[in-house]
Amino acid sequence: MTALEYIIAIDQSTSGTKVLLVDSNGEIVYKNSLSHQQYYPQAGWVEHDSIEIYENVKILLKNVMTNPVVSAKQPKVLSITNQRETIVVWDKETGLPVYNAIVWQCRRTSDMCTELKTQGYEQKIYEKTGLTLDPYFSASKVKWIIDNVDGVKEKAEAGKLLLGTIDSWLIWKLTDGRVHGTDYTNASRTLLFNIRSLEWDQKLLDLFRIPKSMLPEVKSSDEIFGVIADEELPFLGLPISGVIGDSQGALFGQKCFEKGMAKATYGTGTSVLMYTGDLVEGANGLVTSISWGIGGKVDYALEGIIHSTGDTINWLKDQLGIIQNVNELEPLANSLSSNGGVYLVPAFVGLGAPYWDSYARAAIVGMRRNTEKAHIVRAALESTAYQVKDVIGLIQEESKIHIKKLNVDGGATRNNFLMQFQADMLGVDVCVSEISELSAIGSVYLAGIGVGIWQSLEDIEKLKQEQCTYHSLMGNALKEANFQGWIEAIGTVLSK
Repeated sequence: MTALEYIIAIDQSTSGTKVLLVDSNGEIVYKNSLSHQQYYPQAGWVEHDSIEIYENVKILLKNVMTNPVVSAKQPKVLSITNQRETIVVWDKETGLPVYNAIVWQCRRTSDMCTELKTQGYEQKIYEKTGLTLDPYFSASKVKWIIDNVDGVKEKAEAGKLLLGTIDSWLIWKLTDGRVHGTDYTNASRTLLFNIRSLEWDQKLLDLFRIPKSMLPEVKSSDEIFGVIADEELPFLGLPISGVIGDSQGALFGQKCFEKGMAKATYGTGTSVLMYTGDLVEGANGLVTSISWGIGGKVDYALEGIIHSTGDTINWLKDQLGIIQNVNELEPLANSLSSNGGVYLVPAFVGLGAPYWDSYARAAIVGMRRNTEKAHIVRAALESTAYQVKDVIGLIQEESKIHIKKLNVDGGATRNNFLMQFQADMLGVDVCVSEISELSAIGSVYLAGIGVGIWQSLEDIEKLKQEQCTYHSLMGNALKEANFQGWIEAIGTVLSK
């Protein structure tokens, strides 16, 4: 029997950071996590402290040392998966950020993007990047920092500053400032990367007035990015590979290697991705993404982005106090025989696909005097399923490819009510992985390919992965009535 090899994975998400230890059978043998602070300095603004995020990574990597497996055998590689469009700008001499990380949810640049649209740049940007011109993506956030933080513009023009998505920031810190890199998937989410020529686009850099000297080198996900060199860390000299954005990581972790295979990752927001292999043009709110790069070859996917799903539940708990614990959600939703005509549209930071309306605002519609908290909870859960149905319908329409089943992962997949309602709304099987950390597993698979633990996608496909399947049970008439109520509710919040 071949001796087991081990991979450490950093899973850096919107709400916190996990570090996992995974063996060469694909089994998670250890995991630990820390949350980080969310900052909301103004309405619609969202920030993270990137120093806090790295300090949490350091704590978690040190904690891995307590695992008996690690004391017996050195891990072979470290992988990274991350929240994608969140951006950091830092001083390359001091290694300190010039401003908090601006999070993908942040809407501070809505007016900037609207102005660029009125100037006729939207189509040109889409043709180069596959993305819609929206504050969700990174470029306008970088421009905001350059234009609004004292001294940044001068330092940027002097070549003294660097920028990157969270993967790039972590790689820089882990390698003690020796490597400024990113992978194709993260680069493709910035509005600055040409997904056809596979290079930073000078015309886009000029449009956003971002010096090219700030940008990281772009590599395939399975390349060796560098080695751990921060002397405050264990595992000095450990290679870093398997770098991939979280949604694409989940697509890879779900083994969606064939055209038309699709997945949804339920997190703070939800990303629905369908693997296309070749570049397929998205439209009407879909974006074309790089799914991954392996061995220098890049593959593509179509994606629909939903801003608020898990964050809606956080709002119920943290702002409204309707629930104290997520375990209360399912019993409350099941206590009702129907939604009672109550719909929650979670446009807290605008709406993503297929609407892409930055100015839409959240609403609860259809309430009556007998509406109770169970209705609000059920409406919040149902809103996730409706939004995913919106995106799946659009992907099928634009690609002309029928999705026969939906692979799903993320924390919300533990909610049986939501998963059954999702299957009912879609009318197809919803397959829930028994592993909730699919983004991390995807990065692990890529890192394993990078260092030779696995030789091919066929080796990855052989790894065991248990699933639970939900079948559609709802009649067509009720399904259509429920969804029509959602469409009407959406109509009440759109700004145009």
